[in-house]
Amino acid sequence: MNDTSIIVLVQQTLWTFMLLSAPVLGVSIIVGLIISIIQATTSIQEQTLTFVPKMIAMLAVIYFLASWMINYISGFTVRLFNILPTIAR
Repeated sequence: MNDTSIIVLVQQTLWTFMLLSAPVLGVSIIVGLIISIIQATTSIQEQTLTFVPKMIAMLAVIYFLASWMINYISGFTVRLFNILPTIAR
């Protein structure tokens, strides 16, 4: 296995990580921004107020996308195990 294939494998791994974490992190950022705007307009300065809505939104995203995430990571793992013999050489 040459350097190029190792770089491609690392690139695919990082891309998979970003693709699977982006929906959850994106929803967390959006909900946090909305709650922060509401806090700024109502002059509520409670730092713990954003925690519960973020957690609920993140759990909802995970609940609705869990099957897609599992299928995607399973496919990636199968591809990784299929090329594992060439890596070991």
